[in-house]
Amino acid sequence: MCCSRLLLFFTCLILILHLFAPTLAQLVPYSCSDKGNYTSNSTYRANLNTVLTSMSSNTKISYGFYNLSVGENSDKVNAIALCRGDIGTDECRSCVNTSSQDLLQKCPYQKEAIIYDTKCMVRYSNRYIFGLLEASPFPFTSVLNASDVDAFTQVLGPLLERLKKLAAAGNSTRKFAAGKETAQDFQTIHALLMCTPDLDELDCKSCLEQCTAAVFSSCCYGRQGARYLSPSCQLRYETYTFYDPTAEAPPPSLLPPSTRRTKGKESKPSRTTIVIVVLTIGFALLIVSNFVLYLRVRKSRQKVKSKHEISSVHESFIRYDFGTIGVATDNFSEVNKLGEGGFGAVYKGKLQNGLEIAVKRLSMGSSQGNIEFENEVLLLARLQHRNLLSIMGFCLEGNERLLIYEFMPNASLDHFLFDPIKQVQLNWEKRHKIIEGIARGLLYLHEDSRHRIIHRDLKASNILLDAYMNPKISDFGTARLLDRTENNTMRIIGTYGYMPPEYAQCGTFSSKSDVFSFGVLILEIVSGQKNSSFPEGLVSYAWENWRQGTPLNLVDPTLMVNSTIQILRSIHIGLLCVQENVNDRPTTASVVLMLGSESITLAAPKRPPFLMHTSSTGPDMLSRSSYQSSNNNVQASANDASITELYPR
Repeated sequence: MCCSRLLLFFTCLILILHLFAPTLAQLVPYSCSDKGNYTSNSTYRANLNTVLTSMSSNTKISYGFYNLSVGENSDKVNAIALCRGDIGTDECRSCVNTSSQDLLQKCPYQKEAIIYDTKCMVRYSNRYIFGLLEASPFPFTSVLNASDVDAFTQVLGPLLERLKKLAAAGNSTRKFAAGKETAQDFQTIHALLMCTPDLDELDCKSCLEQCTAAVFSSCCYGRQGARYLSPSCQLRYETYTFYDPTAEAPPPSLLPPSTRRTKGKESKPSRTTIVIVVLTIGFALLIVSNFVLYLRVRKSRQKVKSKHEISSVHESFIRYDFGTIGVATDNFSEVNKLGEGGFGAVYKGKLQNGLEIAVKRLSMGSSQGNIEFENEVLLLARLQHRNLLSIMGFCLEGNERLLIYEFMPNASLDHFLFDPIKQVQLNWEKRHKIIEGIARGLLYLHEDSRHRIIHRDLKASNILLDAYMNPKISDFGTARLLDRTENNTMRIIGTYGYMPPEYAQCGTFSSKSDVFSFGVLILEIVSGQKNSSFPEGLVSYAWENWRQGTPLNLVDPTLMVNSTIQILRSIHIGLLCVQENVNDRPTTASVVLMLGSESITLAAPKRPPFLMHTSSTGPDMLSRSSYQSSNNNVQASANDASITELYPR
């Protein structure tokens, strides 16, 4: 009876999914750039008609990739069309023709535009676009979440990683890969990745890495399906088949089929086979149910253990009663609220002895909030350093979880750094002092404390400033003890844009992970700009200017020029910290030495990760976007969007 109900449930679920499936397929995202226009009778329009017609009528190209140019100088039109690698030549040309006509109607006078059909992509521009890696994404997702996000992500990650390598390794006519994997709940995940073949292997891989990283960010995390589209590459995954199965890449462990077959006995499975299959499924269900029971028991034991551990630190911290903190914060009034994070709000308070405090009140019912509370109390009980925020006590009463800190009158670094009015208060002397203080705090965490600790979420909003503008690293809810040189996790917690590639993609973290985040932070402090303020990202912008010999373009204009040598050295150190290879990044101790002594010679920095090439001959692509859908406000996640939990590939 139970099995019948389970079968009925999954049957209904599959039917529901197929009802929702066409919704994503029917969306046709497009973009009309506002960087240049033409008139209906102009030479540019005539050239545009010629190039689009030539692509859709070209019978000599059978591999689904077209790149043509027509015209000269300002009237020159460069166009690209790319079809999915699993569709035939006739279907490809039909898609290119239909998409070209649609694009002319949707963007009637724009010199640059792009459209993404489910089977092909068409784009044109008055600037050079061939062989350039451009990532101006259209992310949009299914309306349904995966039933078991952990299991779903653990299968999706390796599948995308395998297909990414296969697609990037393609040739000059085809960079495409499709495949599928089955999750533990017997749900099959189908995925497709492709690049424009005019990219080299490294650029294709870099483009797809950004796509796959976004899949595990706030953009698409936990969804049953998603499309992530950019001019240079595309990614799509669903829980239903949306491509020709014959185009699938074989799974890595697939063995060749046996050549020994018995004639006449292949059409019907034997009774023995049926019995084996039923027993196998029953045994698997038994293992899964026992494993779930084990996890529940272990979780309850860990809760009891955590309560005992927290109670044991009462000698180090003051354990406040809830009533005292309620009085100090005027019952947590909105007037005293300093800010609000993912797991609760922070309030200003004043104890009866006149001491000002900051109180973090974790949201009731948040299991992740409880984990952060326990983590922060147990870690900070072991830490004491002038560049780390001091915890004064805690409250553990009923469902209430409170953390009490010393009050920082100047709030966090981002309040000054990214405010056009307040940032003038941060001269270079103060900024360099802040950089050095953060480095010393990290050195204590990584090497000088009794336990090696990785922060995992170092960013401007987690750097607090005291009355003398001394920096203090805060928010240890996501920090981890490091028991060896490298650790791995399946739950990635942090802020996208500050994460090193080995952590965002594979869940590998070490002290060099914090060094990477610190490098991004140095570049933000020097520029006075957020990492997400630049279309290509601050790190890429800094690298390109460094490579071209114009690093001063990065420097905040409000800074005095008499500190140029020290500012350039800080940019140099920041770029060393954000190098792609973990082994190329300096240790925290080396960073402290390099910041404190100008006599130390610095190595030449290497190219940072996720570097997106953009054309230097024209404007950025995709400045305005629209969707052929009732929901036409689909936004890409910003580089500084905070990620509570993210699963690696």
